[in-house]
Amino acid sequence: MRHFRPISVARLLTIRRSLEPRWARRVGVVAVRISAWRSARMDLAAAMRHDKGGGLLLFFPRVGLLLLAIVGVPAVAFAQTISFTFDDGLDAGQVENAAVLNGQILAALRAHAVKAMLFPIGRRVDSPQSLSLVAEWSAAGHAVGNHTYTHRNLGTAPVTAQEFTADVQRADRLLLHLPTWTKRLRFPYLKEGETAEKREQVRRWMDVEGYRPAYVSIDTSDWYYSQRFVAWRQRGETDVAAFREAYLDHLWDRALYYDQLAMEVLGRRPAHVILLHTNPINAMFLGDVLAMFRDRGWAIVSPEEAFRDAIYSARPNTTPAGESIIWALAKEAGKPGLRYPAEDGTYEEPLLDRKGF
Repeated sequence: MRHFRPISVARLLTIRRSLEPRWARRVGVVAVRISAWRSARMDLAAAMRHDKGGGLLLFFPRVGLLLLAIVGVPAVAFAQTISFTFDDGLDAGQVENAAVLNGQILAALRAHAVKAMLFPIGRRVDSPQSLSLVAEWSAAGHAVGNHTYTHRNLGTAPVTAQEFTADVQRADRLLLHLPTWTKRLRFPYLKEGETAEKREQVRRWMDVEGYRPAYVSIDTSDWYYSQRFVAWRQRGETDVAAFREAYLDHLWDRALYYDQLAMEVLGRRPAHVILLHTNPINAMFLGDVLAMFRDRGWAIVSPEEAFRDAIYSARPNTTPAGESIIWALAKEAGKPGLRYPAEDGTYEEPLLDRKGF
């Protein structure tokens, strides 16, 4: 009997580059699903080692995909999993109450026993006062990654790959002294390049330098809600309950959308990474956000744990490159009806206008 060696995901992705687009998309989806299968298999083995009775299988969400593939029916309704990441950081020289906002966000994370990850813009935190706020995150055990120094958009023609990577290195030099510094790169605006050539140049540089992408699976417009929240309060509004509900509804809606999109594209629910920002609305409502997800059955894990999911090692062959990793894989798979950009304030403006905010 002949024995065949199993094909690797890396080999599949190499083959994909030589195929015409419609077949390349299909091979790419197969590669992601193989990664998911292997991750699920490891989760199942871990669950079996730790729990003879099977109860702890609920903490291994990828096992559901493996059992579904084996027996053809869902085993149980596995809980969704989410982790929290925050972009930008606070400029103590520009934001009058930066220390207060920073402290409120950290206090909410501490109260709910959640470990998060911060991706500060180098230029925004390049002062002793602002760096001390970033250091508070690190001292609390939250990982700190790279969001470049000047926050330039790699998806625009004026920004070259060489200029972009130099900007990453500049932020690296500013932050690498922190105890929880991690070489993960969060692309500004989630844009990875408007051409395949630029996208691949940056990916090759990251491979050489040991950088991993800090993809998000759940994108949001929290930055726009924060702008509207601040303007609303400046008009003298003090009853924040209605705005809190609108904000929670937005985050919940986006989480469900990307979770469903993942099921349609991957056939499973990944460990999600949500994108938020260090801004006034999260300083005010982060505790409510964390409570909402837990109350509705979602497990909260650290970003470091979530990033172990195979989906965050995928390299979608899309241009313009970027957006949520789930959105990018859906685009690569040829799913119709995807809006671009995936998230933007223009989508939320009419809703908040109707609510009187």
